Amino acid sequence: MKKYLIIYAECIKTAIARELTYRLNFILSLLITLGFNILFPLVTILIYRAGASFPGWNFYEVLLMQSVFTLSNGLACIMFSGVLWTTMRHIREGSFEIVLLRPVNPLLFLIVTNFDTGSAGLIIGGGALFGFALSNTGIASSAAAFQFLLLFAAGFAVMAGMQMLMAATSFKWVGNSRIPEIFDSIMTFGKYPATIFPKAVQAVTAFIIPVAMIGFFPASAILGRLDPSAFFAVIPCFLFMIFGIWIYQYMVKLYEGVGG
Repeated sequence: MKKYLIIYAECIKTAIARELTYRLNFILSLLITLGFNILFPLVTILIYRAGASFPGWNFYEVLLMQSVFTLSNGLACIMFSGVLWTTMRHIREGSFEIVLLRPVNPLLFLIVTNFDTGSAGLIIGGGALFGFALSNTGIASSAAAFQFLLLFAAGFAVMAGMQMLMAATSFKWVGNSRIPEIFDSIMTFGKYPATIFPKAVQAVTAFIIPVAMIGFFPASAILGRLDPSAFFAVIPCFLFMIFGIWIYQYMVKLYEGVGG
């Protein structure tokens, strides 16, 4: 395990050095990502400026939830989105054999060699928004902070699982560049308080496709208003990630060459 961590650390350094070769491009990419990140909470600002609101949530609490969502999304993208796009490229070009020839697990190889620095803007923007929102809401208690970290890890597991599932579809659905858009539509449910949706939708977003864990549950925890039943949703989150990893590994075994 230590060997893989060392390799991963070296790959991160290489990825950063590669991006800094063209510094202006790297800076512009960060600024563009930050710009889109600013647009994310703009809808919330407009809603509350118009006098409307999400029931039970004030303006800063909603921003806190959305910042947690952005942080989780940013971490997942920076670590796993490269797996998705690299897998898609290899399948289309029929060059996935290059990955299979490596003396290491294909998924592990793709993860450590595809650190995506382009998603750093999401983490920077999400972190700034999180600090701003938290300064206006506060942390309910030290226990709430611990619960937040646990649920944030569970939300990150959901994001990782989604990236693996999207990448796995490439092996049988070669022209699947629209798949990320479908998943983005599903994740939209995680950007807003789960309580505003019907009970059936709440159940699906908590236990089947647990996107509520990406923002809603961790924010509820740090604010001290978490329903204890939410901890039962932690298990489906990690199962979702495990399933994503398993299905990717399974699809690798089914790979037959050019065109999937």
